[in-house]
Amino acid sequence: MTSQSRSELIAKLNGMIHDCLKEYVHPDKPLAILDFPDIRNCGDSAIWLGEMAYLKSHFKKRPDYVSRISDFSPDELKRRVPTGPIFIHGGGNFGDIWVKHQDFRESIMERFPDRQIIQFPQSIHYNSAERIEQTARTIGRHKNFVLLVRDEESKEFSEKHFDCTVRLCPDMAFAIGPLPDRATQISVLAMLREDAERVGNTDRKIPSDIPVEDWITESKRKVDIAKKLGVASAYLALKPSEVALRRLDAAAHNRFERGISQISRARAIVTDRLHVHICSLLLNRPHAVLDNSYGKIRRFMNAFSGGTALSYKATSLDDGIAWARQQANQSRGV
Repeated sequence: MTSQSRSELIAKLNGMIHDCLKEYVHPDKPLAILDFPDIRNCGDSAIWLGEMAYLKSHFKKRPDYVSRISDFSPDELKRRVPTGPIFIHGGGNFGDIWVKHQDFRESIMERFPDRQIIQFPQSIHYNSAERIEQTARTIGRHKNFVLLVRDEESKEFSEKHFDCTVRLCPDMAFAIGPLPDRATQISVLAMLREDAERVGNTDRKIPSDIPVEDWITESKRKVDIAKKLGVASAYLALKPSEVALRRLDAAAHNRFERGISQISRARAIVTDRLHVHICSLLLNRPHAVLDNSYGKIRRFMNAFSGGTALSYKATSLDDGIAWARQQANQSRGV
């Protein structure tokens, strides 16, 4: 896959994102984004930065109110965004694996029945029929909920169960755009999940020369410093209204840079994380892809990002490692 074809893919996906979102963002109306991902997972920060990049590039806008689940204030939202849409941060937490986020999402629909609520692109997965019914009732009562989904299976499921507008939309991290190349340090890196979406047991047989990492380890001190610098920048710019946004934005930039620095060390990557796949495309790094616990990555690749020379759908961990070694050797001219 050449650099130009990578750029074409990213440009194509960004065009699809804009087609999905353009009617919901208005230059003269305020907007809110809820459920900021103040967590260690770099992928969530990539999504957030893509959301910010999309608003800036197409509308020269910043959200007028942002919040995490923990510090959400309905009164502050009404004060800062009395009209206009309420967006909810995208990702892979729509369903009953990550219940805290689903509970919050449904509480927003209940609390703001007269406001348009747009869900940035999500992957959908439920284990419980009862929870599907609960979500369906909440969406049915709201009447003005827009659900963007990241794969055909999520679209089919949502259209079957939920009475709302459903649209197929690429992940917002693609709005970051192509990333400049970085020097490599190692041959192959295995970036593998250790959370509720991982596949298999802990007995992974990986050759000793391949580092095995995840990207949820962070320095709390460095993130806290980034947040304080973000707050200071708002005051220095005489924009106290942006204090909360710049604080959270700075944390997202810190986490994203940590993740990009981590994966860019390798000439080739093996991963079961969706956003390692996406960021590897942005970086122009070859990578072998294993799936997560419920097929999220393959579903996304089938809808948007598969079929390129940069990514390989591995049939097993051994298969992925063998392919990544071959790619790394080719990049060295071995």
